[in-house]
Amino acid sequence: MVRALVYIVPVALAIYALFDLARSLPEERVGVRRWAWVLIVVLIPVLGPLVWILVSRWARAQSGTPPTVPPLRPGPVPPRTRRPAGPARGPARPSRRSGPLPPDDDPEFLWRLEQQRRRASGEPPSADGPAPSGPSAPSDN
Repeated sequence: MVRALVYIVPVALAIYALFDLARSLPEERVGVRRWAWVLIVVLIPVLGPLVWILVSRWARAQSGTPPTVPPLRPGPVPPRTRRPAGPARGPARPSRRSGPLPPDDDPEFLWRLEQQRRRASGEPPSADGPAPSGPSAPSDN
């Protein structure tokens, strides 16, 4: 396994550095063209990617820009518009995700648990069923 790391680490570093380089801003490249950085990263194993990572992080720190990723497509991003209300929106989505509920959120489970507790203590079980589930059930958020 350790022998494999000798090959995996340099390749992973190079891939990370190339992706980071592809999404970098010109200020982060400190005056070196992108193709030159690609050659440095690819032709100098381990040291090339490490130099790119250190230089780009240093340039980001000096410029004061946060380490965010620039948008993939240039230009202004249009503001989000609200979708119209009403039938044009399509069917209403349930507010909860589908799938099993955790026991403390499942009204049927809690009702059965209460019935078992009442039977064990000798109290008569309640005649009403479990609380309704679904979007009309009140939630304790």
